[in-house]
Amino acid sequence: MRASRTGTVGVRAIRESELPGVRVLLHAAFRADPVSRWLFPGEAHCEERHPRLQGAFLESAFRHGTAETTEDGAGVVLWFHHRDGRQTGAEELADALDAVDPGNPRLRQLGEAVGGRHPSEDHAYLQFIAVLPERQGAGLGGALLGRSLERCDAAALPAYLEASSARSCGLYERLGFRMRGEPVRLPGGPEMWPMWRPPR
Repeated sequence: MRASRTGTVGVRAIRESELPGVRVLLHAAFRADPVSRWLFPGEAHCEERHPRLQGAFLESAFRHGTAETTEDGAGVVLWFHHRDGRQTGAEELADALDAVDPGNPRLRQLGEAVGGRHPSEDHAYLQFIAVLPERQGAGLGGALLGRSLERCDAAALPAYLEASSARSCGLYERLGFRMRGEPVRLPGGPEMWPMWRPPR
């Protein structure tokens, strides 16, 4: 895929050689996220297992979905494609997730909670958008999403996500997403907000 520009930020496909560095970025961006902290309580546990989780999603999106980065490598977006009620690469991803932290019931609980609310319509599913902590608030996330949503609009394809913070809900709302039903409530943990964006 060729690089494109959204505003002044260049966006391009992630190269296979960049996967290890992108995994580090995803860990840095999400290690303090409420859902990540709920999944892996305890600092040592999180530091060991959380990068594996991010790596599983990254590898699957790279192989079966869409994995893009800003030209300077400071931001990343991962999408999966849902067609006919199924996510591309779902079986391989499930196997990879099973190996992340065997015996951790919260991984299964998270999968059941979000899976039970996932739309059946064809759509693009935003798994993660991540920006290095020191670069957050500089418009990189909006540029990454803008590029992806242009493709969704061109294909008349809706987009779906689960926001894990009120701050991110605001960004998504500015880009045309709206709340879809009640929040997903994780057992003894944080809420996630399902959001849906019709094509424009």
